[in-house]
Amino acid sequence: MHITRYTDYSMRVLIYLAAKEGELCTISEIARSYDISKNHLMKIVQELNARGYLLATRGKNGGLRLNTEPSNINIGELVRAFEQGSKLVECFGSENQCVITPACQLKKIFAEAQESFFATLDRYTLEDLVGDQHKTAVRELLYINAAE
Repeated sequence: MHITRYTDYSMRVLIYLAAKEGELCTISEIARSYDISKNHLMKIVQELNARGYLLATRGKNGGLRLNTEPSNINIGELVRAFEQGSKLVECFGSENQCVITPACQLKKIFAEAQESFFATLDRYTLEDLVGDQHKTAVRELLYINAAE
């Protein structure tokens, strides 16, 4: 299975915000911590805000923070939402040109594998990624100081 960079970065933003434990932060701060382009993150943050995963407040005292507890953000739901247009193989799409599709069992097998992939992701939340046992390490790796 493969997820897009867009989905990967979406999860990274949420991990960062969860590690901040409700403190406001900026897109620039997140981009610096992951060493990725601020421009890449701007569109992602807009979508995360529109979907209700985070709150973006503009202005001098503005910033980003999670809109809900990390335990309420399901990884499977998030990946499904951000990967909904992505197809695993050509025959999953509406513009399928494969000549063996009517007799091929590959689509069925890949669909089953994809459902197993999502079933596994459905068992986890953002809390599992940044919960108490992982939070200190994540904060250190992202240069989030406890005194901030």
